[in-house]
Amino acid sequence: MKLEILGTGCTKCKRMYDNVTEAVKKSGIQAEVIKIEALEDIVSRGVMMTPSLFLDGEEVIAGRVPTVNEIIEIIKESA
Repeated sequence: MKLEILGTGCTKCKRMYDNVTEAVKKSGIQAEVIKIEALEDIVSRGVMMTPSLFLDGEEVIAGRVPTVNEIIEIIKESA
């Protein structure tokens, strides 16, 4: 499983990254967590609002910071 957080490094983006890493730890699922901050990479993915969370190449959340529990549910649904 690959989770990507796309955002330019703002406070919300950092909080999403922290929430995603905590959710992965709590869920016990093996996942690669990647933070993408380069604007050209974000734009090339078609992201209109940050922070954005991608799961295995598909955008699952955009423009807000999900809770740890919400991320765990998303992870479990796709596992």
